[in-house]
Amino acid sequence: QVQLVESGGGLVQPGGSLRLSCTASGFTSDTYGWSWSRSRQAPGKEREYVAAISRSGSTTDYADSVKGRFTISRDNSEKVVYLQMDSLKPEDTALYYCRYGAIWGQGIQVTVSS
Repeated sequence: QVQLVESGGGLVQPGGSLRLSCTASGFTSDTYGWSWSRSRQAPGKEREYVAAISRSGSTTDYADSVKGRFTISRDNSEKVVYLQMDSLKPEDTALYYCRYGAIWGQGIQVTVSS
């Protein structure tokens, strides 16, 4: 059974940086790409797409709201996907989720505040 565990979240000041990690376990074949999404802290807010990386790692894609500030990468050998977040803004405050195929992690909180 595939499991995803996010780490690296926390509290950071505006303009600061964080690196999220998503570690996968329980799968034997590398079939899908990976993505990050986020959910703002407002009731009823759906998950917002943030970034994605292909299975090979050769192709990446970003939401316009994070383009130029966030970088997605992966370590195929360790089955870890990263989200480097720079120049963070208060509006980046959210619960961040990684996703592999139809599997979601439990989410990790990122708070950007002074």
